[in-house]
This record gives sequence, structure tokens and C-alpha cells, in this order.
Amino acid sequence: MSKGLIIVESPAKAKTIERLLGGKYQVKASMGHVRDLPKSKLGVDVENNYEPHYITIRGKSDTIRELKGLVDKASQVLLATDPDREGEAISWHLSQALGIDVGSSCRIEFHEITEKAVKDALINPRPINMERVYAQQARRILDRLVGYTLSPFLWKKVRRGLSAGRVQSVAVRLICDREREIQAFTREEYWSITAFLKADADCPEFPAKLLKKAGKKIEIATSDEARSILKDLEGAEYEVVKVLERERKRNPQPPFTTSTLQQEASRKLGFGARKTMQIAQQLYEGLEIGPQGTTGLITYIRTDSVRVAAEAESSARSFIKDVYGKDYVPDRPRRYKKKATSQDAHEAIRPTLVTRRPDDLKKQLSNDQYRLYKLIWDRFLASQMESAVLDTVRVDIKAKSYLFRATGQRVKFPGFTVLYQEGTDNTEEDDPTLPELSEGQRLLPVRVEDKQHFTEPPPRYSEATLVKALEENGIGRPSTYAPIIDTILKRDYVVLEDKRFHPTQLGFIVVDVLNQVYPNVVDVAFTAEMEARLDQIAEGELEWVNVIDEFYKPFKKTVDEAEKHVGRVKIPEEVTDELCPECGRNLVVKHGRFGAFLGCQGYPECTFTKKILRSTGVTCPRCNREIVERKTKKGRKFYGCSGYPECKFTTWYKPVKKSCPKCGAFLVRRGGKNGYLACVREECDFREDEPTVDEPKRSPASGVL
Repeated sequence: MSKGLIIVESPAKAKTIERLLGGKYQVKASMGHVRDLPKSKLGVDVENNYEPHYITIRGKSDTIRELKGLVDKASQVLLATDPDREGEAISWHLSQALGIDVGSSCRIEFHEITEKAVKDALINPRPINMERVYAQQARRILDRLVGYTLSPFLWKKVRRGLSAGRVQSVAVRLICDREREIQAFTREEYWSITAFLKADADCPEFPAKLLKKAGKKIEIATSDEARSILKDLEGAEYEVVKVLERERKRNPQPPFTTSTLQQEASRKLGFGARKTMQIAQQLYEGLEIGPQGTTGLITYIRTDSVRVAAEAESSARSFIKDVYGKDYVPDRPRRYKKKATSQDAHEAIRPTLVTRRPDDLKKQLSNDQYRLYKLIWDRFLASQMESAVLDTVRVDIKAKSYLFRATGQRVKFPGFTVLYQEGTDNTEEDDPTLPELSEGQRLLPVRVEDKQHFTEPPPRYSEATLVKALEENGIGRPSTYAPIIDTILKRDYVVLEDKRFHPTQLGFIVVDVLNQVYPNVVDVAFTAEMEARLDQIAEGELEWVNVIDEFYKPFKKTVDEAEKHVGRVKIPEEVTDELCPECGRNLVVKHGRFGAFLGCQGYPECTFTKKILRSTGVTCPRCNREIVERKTKKGRKFYGCSGYPECKFTTWYKPVKKSCPKCGAFLVRRGGKNGYLACVREECDFREDEPTVDEPKRSPASGVL
């Protein structure tokens, strides 16, 4: 008797589902998309309702042939690709390639890979949702039309190898606009005065900041003003004039969406958006966890919903009661308000089984898998816990005509904070604990200090804050944030330095050119509106052809006009202090088909070129030449001797300027963000357990490999 056939995207997912169903179905992977628009041409018939011309992706013919053979023999065929628009589109492409009727009950979806979820899906098959398919198709065609129209324009007017995109260009503009804000910012000096006081001689001191003078808020602009106040406060008596105590509740954050997971993983774990999504995909599709076999550990990872299934809520509340006690369980399950723009098709990201504790899986998971799973588990469980209760106190203190204020807090009930506290991009200090104080009480002054400050410009975007900005502005979808960041780094529009995005000269030029040619393509509001229209296609409220037509016709006309009137932009050469060994002129950073390189300023008279290699400042242990940073053909970073090919010393690990105390060789950094230092020599067992920080990533085209 023939079996039913279930088709999914990945082998890991297939393995997990096949184990759950106990061999009742054959489960095969399509290895992602099997059809797409061709790379060599536009692939969209703009004269015929924007009809896409899909072709079989190179290398997928054998996969389709194998799946077609299985389809012909199967008693039932079910398409179980991911439960989102992209997954719906993959199912539709599979139906077209394999001859499956889209109107038949051939599509199943589940939001977690558990036995119950999969079996529930099997008894509720449905036809392919064509509105979702049209929305994905519209996005793909829009991106293709924008890219294939603007990219050649940039090649002609700026430099070969550039690209523009409907979403990526807006992301670059956000970074450029922020940089211009920073450049235009004028620092202003100001001063603060803090009194350090004691309730009595035996109590620890606490700070109180100067707030007012003669009932008016005081602003201290110069050091002279600060010194004048300090002089006036000499010999002053400090008296408590008001004590305000109140109880404050602090509520937990909702469980993760895709964007909040990326933000928090960046802040707490040092993960980039792509790394976060790669590891989350592994946790979702399933991992070997001992006797249980391949098991999906978290729910679907591409979501902007904070909704949680009632069963998961109940399980979390029971677990919290059993482990932490009934005081940590709220009277009612916590429900979080969804954003107006969010799609509520999927749950929030949570563990599939809350009793599956992270520490119980630590030996079965890699370090990164464990850390991300723990972050998701902690956040979800905390989201269903009782609020933290804080006793806050505000004390006003009088000294002559001056008013100082001290604030403090004490944890009355920790609530969810026993398990989890959200990361932050700020570095503000917590309020100190204050002694018991009463009105009319005299305080002992220890010292009074003045401190100089300067106003600060807005901070540059980190990966976390850029993702947050894109989400808040309605730019892109959760699944697109990681590829956007990868693309703008790869194109050398921005670089990451100290984990902050800096626009390059090229980034500024491209944004300014695009703004000149077609402002809407880098306009935040316009791009957000287009995202909203794509959502309406998915809901069946708009026709996809009309949405594309309304955008493309004025867009193409404007770009064609710009071709005639916009001149070529000359990019100033980046001159280095390195001299050409053949003619003595300076070397400059040039850009070619394979990225950045150094070339002689005297070209074409002098044709000397060389690779750009980033120095590590560490000496090769074999030949005493310098160790430099290199890359493999696939882009993986490694470190090797600058004397290659004479010296072939290499290591995958980043060298540090520190010698091994055992053998004298240099140390390397291993283990990522929370790693350690170890000797570069494999035969030496020296290890120094101290936290290290991953180096900032840079784009190859920035002149640094």
C-alpha cells in the first residue's frame, strides 16, 4: 500500500516530522524554492500585466524529477512548507512544477513542529491560499523591477557592481540621515553638582543632585558658574524637606517577535541578525536531543505577533507555580496588545514545551543554540509571571536657597525579574538604595562635586536599533531584516565599527543620487505605504497587478528622464600613505569586479596593484613576518602570514597582542563573544578564561578584509 507524501523545505524539518509520524508518511525536502525569476534578465513582462517568467532554479531539476516520481506513486500529497507568504509561494511553485491542483486540499501548515501540531494539521488540509501567493509574487516583482531599473542606472552614473532596492535603499538612507544629524550637531557644555551626604556618621553616603535655586530650575553652563555655587555652598546645612514614597509595578515584556528577538539577541548575546535567524531556524526545524530524537524546540520564527496559544499559557502558569510558587503567578493569564500593523497569523516565538528547560538540553545543543534557546525560554516564561514591585523614594533636600534631590528604589517583590531582565541600549545607572529618612532630618555633608558634561548627538544605529527603526517605520518584514543588513554591508554602503553602522562615502553618494532620481525609492513613508498595500493583497483587498502598475509606470518614466539629465558622479579616490614600490607614488583604494584592492595613483602609466590586507599587529611564529587577515573564496575570514606563499602559516582564530606565558607564542581568541584566550600552538594547552568581545564586522569593499 502506497504511503502519503509530505513535502517540506529542509531535510532537518523532514527528519523531525517523519519521526513524529512514525513512518506513516514519507517526508521529503524541496531544499527551499524550486522556481524563481531568471537572474540573467528581467523575467517580468511589463507589457502583459507584469506576468512573471519563472524558471527552474539551477541545480533543482533533479530534485523536481525525484519529487515528481514520488508524487505519482503517493496515495496523498501534502505541501507543508512554512506558514507564511514565502512558504505559501514555495508550495504554489511546487504545485506548478509537480502538477498538483492548487484548488485541492493539498496544503497543511503548523506553527510548531510537535506531534500534536503536525497531526492536527493533517486532519485540516486546505487549498493553497492564492492571496498570500499574490502578495509574495507582488513583492518579488516589485523588488525585481526596482533593482533591474535602478541598479544599471547606478552602474552608469556611479560605479559598476552597485545595487538599489526598495527596502535596502531606505535602510541606507536611515543610516546616512542619522550620520548627517551627528555631523550637524553642535556640542554644548553644561555642568552638574552633586552633594554626597550621610544620614549619620555610621551610614553609607548617598548622592543628591542639585535641582533648583530659589524655587527655579537651575542650569549651569560654565565652570565659573559651577565654582560660584560650590563656594556659596561652603558651610551649608543640609535638611530633608520632603520624602515621597510610593509603590511602583514593573511589568514583564511580551514574548518575542522576530524583530524583538533579533534586537535582544544583539544586545544580550552579541549575535547579528543573520546569525540569530540561522540558529532560530535550527531550533524550530528540530535537533537531536537524546532519546527523544529530532525535536522542534521553538515555534515558528517569522512572526510579528505577541499572541500565545491558551494551552501554552496554561502550561507556563503551571510551571511557574510549581517552580517559583503561587505568588509569581498573576491572577489572570497575561495578554499583550498587538500592534496595528502586525499580522496575527502566527504565535509569538516560544518554546514548544516549557518543561524542556534550557539547562536540561545544554549537553545536546551547541553553545550558541543553548544561549538562544535559553533567551527565548526565559523571555516567554517571564512574560507570564507576576510583575516586579518596587518601593521608590524621592527625597528633597534643602541647603541655603538650593534644592537637591535624591532618588532610590528597593525591590519589594522581584516578580519576573528572578528569571529575566530585558537588555537595553542605554548605560544609565540604577538608582541607589537610600537610608531611612524623615522630614526635618539634618544630614551630614561628605563632599560636594561639580562635573562637566556635553550634550550628545543621537547615537549611530546598531543592528538592534536599526531593526527596531525598520520595524517601527513599517519597512520590510521580519524575514527581510537580516538580508537587508547583509546586502548594505556587502555593497560597501555602510560599515560596522564598534558594532555601530557608519555610512561610507559611497553610501552617501548612492542615497543622494537615488533621492535626485526618484525620491520615493528612499522615502520612509512611501516604502511603509507600499508594505501596507502588500499586506492588503494578502488579505484579498487589492489586486496585485494594479498595485504594481500604479508604482511602476511613474517610476520608470522618472528614471528614464533621469538617464538623460543626471551626469556621472565621480567618487574621490581614497589615498593611502603606502607608496608604490615601482614608481614611488601613493597607492589608492580602487574597486574592481572582485572587490577592493590597492592600485598606483599613477595609473595607467604605472599598473602596480596589490591585495588589501588588514594587519593584526602580531608576528608570525615561523618567520617573524606580520600576521594579516585574509578571506577564503567563500568569504570566510582566517589569519595567515604576510609572507605567503614562502610561509604558509594560517589559523582560523583571531590573534591578540599577548604572548603565551607557557611557550611564548601568541594567543588567539576562541569561543565568540563569551570566549577565552588560548595559545595558537595546538600542542600547548594554555587557556585563559576571560570574556572577550567579537571584533566589528567590516565590508570587504571598505578597504579592510
